[in-house]
Amino acid sequence: MRKTTFSESRKGKASIFVVDQTVYCMRKKYEENARSGERSLKSAITEMLNTYNLKRKYDAANVIASWEKLMGKTIANRTGKIFVKKQVLFVEIQSAPLKHELNMSKSKILDIFKREFGEGVVDEVIFM
Repeated sequence: MRKTTFSESRKGKASIFVVDQTVYCMRKKYEENARSGERSLKSAITEMLNTYNLKRKYDAANVIASWEKLMGKTIANRTGKIFVKKQVLFVEIQSAPLKHELNMSKSKILDIFKREFGEGVVDEVIFM
């Protein structure tokens, strides 16, 4: 029969597990990283983007780069210029019927972008 017990140190810095009379000691990862000055790559990149005020430009480039993936190849082939200015996505459409169809489904397109990139990246879409 396997016997397992668990206890945490007084200061909460380590957890001790005993499994079949074998002792395992595990330090909490975030505390260990804080002591050594290490952090994850994601947090370092996020901090850099915020420090240099590049977050909006990064998000805009991300939106433009993923236009074909989100909207499909057919729509992307009939798309001219795409740019983001003040959280408004401007898209040049080269086909009048497609432009009309996309104007009718703006709310669905905004939902796709909000689901993919979160709130505040794209608030409005304008088809030119």
